[in-house]
Amino acid sequence: MAMVRVKLDEERKLTEEERRQLDRAKELPVVYDEDSPECTPEMEAAFIAARRAKPYKGQPLTVYVSPDTAKEAERLGKDYGAVLGKLLDKAVKAYQEAL
Repeated sequence: MAMVRVKLDEERKLTEEERRQLDRAKELPVVYDEDSPECTPEMEAAFIAARRAKPYKGQPLTVYVSPDTAKEAERLGKDYGAVLGKLLDKAVKAYQEAL
């Protein structure tokens, strides 16, 4: 299974203790158990497929947002467009209910 990498917020710097903890964690073995078994290639393929799947079919729409909002949205992951779509659905519903 591929290693997951996370980009840290560039504004927040790690403390020396946090860096030491990360360095020690890199040396620890991966431990599998019944709650967290090692993934088979089939399991990994299923997880990847589920991540890429669209929860529903929607109508394409172009929306322009501020650069700050675009930057924050991209931090949500590769599927940030789907997340923004869900947020927009909720916002429109809440707006209609408020009328």
